[in-house]
Amino acid sequence: MSDIGLYSLRFALIVALLGIGVGLYAGLTRRDAWTRVAERTVYVVFGFLSLAMFALFYALASNDFQLSYVARHSARSMSLLYRLSAAWGGQAGSLLLWEFLLTGYAAAAVWRHRNSSRSLMPWVVVVVLVNALFFLMLTNFVDIPFDKLPSEQVLSDGIGLNPLLQHPMMTTHPVALYAGFVGFAIPFAFSFAALITGELDTTWFRTTRRWSLFAWTMLGIGLILGGRWAYDVLGWGGYWGWDPVENAALMPWLAATAYLHSVMIQEKRDMLKTWNVVLIGLTYTLCLFGTFLTRSGVVQSVHAFANSGWFGSLFGAYMVLMAGAFASAVVVRRKQLMSSRRLESVASREAGFLLNNWAFMALLMVVFWGTMLPVFSESLGGQRITVGPKFFNTMAGPLALFLLFLTGAGPLIAWRRATAANLRRQFVWPGVTAVAVGVGAGAWGGGSIGFWPLACWVLSAFVSMTIAQEYWRAIGARVRNRGENVLRSLASLLRKNPRRYGGYIVHLGAVLMMVGFSGAAFNEEMLKNVRVGQSVQMRDYRLEYLTTTAITAQHYGGARARVALYRDDAPLGVMVPEKRMYWLEDQPTSIPAIHSRLSEDLYLTLTALEADGSVTLKIHRNPLVNWVWIGSIILVAGCLCVLWPQPEREMEPARR
Repeated sequence: MSDIGLYSLRFALIVALLGIGVGLYAGLTRRDAWTRVAERTVYVVFGFLSLAMFALFYALASNDFQLSYVARHSARSMSLLYRLSAAWGGQAGSLLLWEFLLTGYAAAAVWRHRNSSRSLMPWVVVVVLVNALFFLMLTNFVDIPFDKLPSEQVLSDGIGLNPLLQHPMMTTHPVALYAGFVGFAIPFAFSFAALITGELDTTWFRTTRRWSLFAWTMLGIGLILGGRWAYDVLGWGGYWGWDPVENAALMPWLAATAYLHSVMIQEKRDMLKTWNVVLIGLTYTLCLFGTFLTRSGVVQSVHAFANSGWFGSLFGAYMVLMAGAFASAVVVRRKQLMSSRRLESVASREAGFLLNNWAFMALLMVVFWGTMLPVFSESLGGQRITVGPKFFNTMAGPLALFLLFLTGAGPLIAWRRATAANLRRQFVWPGVTAVAVGVGAGAWGGGSIGFWPLACWVLSAFVSMTIAQEYWRAIGARVRNRGENVLRSLASLLRKNPRRYGGYIVHLGAVLMMVGFSGAAFNEEMLKNVRVGQSVQMRDYRLEYLTTTAITAQHYGGARARVALYRDDAPLGVMVPEKRMYWLEDQPTSIPAIHSRLSEDLYLTLTALEADGSVTLKIHRNPLVNWVWIGSIILVAGCLCVLWPQPEREMEPARR
């Protein structure tokens, strides 16, 4: 089966080359018959890569340790689920996953647009297949997933997947992240095709709107699942540490978020044509950049693959070449991208979207600079300078609050030019709600609440009231004019205008996540050594150490502590944190125990088992952290609403 996988990669490479040639001919001659042939090559390449992906899954499931990849990333002791997820646990497998998803997206796009965008399609095929060709060259000649070990080196068992990756979240997190990264190749290809053909009206971004939204959603899900994995597995009490590879996934999400907002201005007012094309090119380039960071060795991270030497240089050169070609096309078409319309007033929704974009770009630059500073400083001065979470929090915090304000203010401001009367009418209730929450929180906290969490709560209240007001007015109008009940009116709004009202749900999810983030200002941490029967007090929680038992598993050993948890002397249960040592990898890990409430988490890790029988416990109290996960679920639900097909015959015009 492994030979089938290897030859599938070989044939996919050949067909991709043929497809590029046919696509170029079809684009230059504008012959649709040849475009159809080029499109069929996409299906064929996807078919071969599907076969290769299946072959790798089969090799992992059947413990085929003749394959170097299987021997390095799988083991008999691993469950079938984790053996299969090892397909993306190493570099060669992750590259195969990338090209499989890329051609899968491409095949779906070709099928979806088989009767539309005919002048763009040959160039779309060329751009996609050029990207696929690069990854196929890597998996055929550089990092081959089906390489076999010499017969004398084949063992009866493999090394196994990194223990930190043997977690249910890691079966879905990388796939979601890659689906986001790779998904932006489709809008990138359409925009590139539009630049090549000169068809720079709204067709290309209307055609790819749902592709962009889906990729943005998947990338967001990947980031959220990664945060939850870090929270559940790494044992440090947090979910986001501004790790370089975390940042590498965040940067394209920020650029894509700016694009999804700014493209509305082009759709409504035919403005920002150049900016929107640049943003989608930047987004895909950052997706490539994120993949480059994990493989180049220029940054150190628990998420990164091993340094592959010149492989990083090869990938970097490809990234620069792709970005340069796109930028050159933008420069050539700059006159056609100019818009005759200009911003009419700073008190307009267009101005709000522009400020939104500037804030996202500033946040992107903060993340990029903080991530790459060690590389830049070492290259220029020979000394590797790094910055920690404090730098990112200090720089990103004000920008995040400004974006939160714009999230609430944007829907309240009219297009083109808002009048003073309109602004007073729209802002009164959100403003009153924000002031009331600020006064109430200040009185409740007695002055102990810091500026940043208080500002976050005030702005969150402002945005929430904005959303409620928009729904209230729209539902009220339908109840008065059509005699519908409230629930039916709500369903009608979501069905007939999912982009607008689903977007408000996305904003509500983001608001709740911001509330969860603000809880970090009140986090508490305690490190205590306790003997059997001794207790530790943290606020109204009391933890009593009961006993420790040994863990004797096949591939790891360690200890499991039992700690009784009380709140105001009422028993809540027994927390069981673990400390493990994986023998083969010589890797210690701490598995935390978490007691969750809507308002906070109590997070307990076993850091050491002492010779005298005592244990050292690290206790974290994380207020509001669960609102991060609640908000993320609501955000994804809103994305699904926005992605829901909109019945054009029932579309209603915007109220403003």
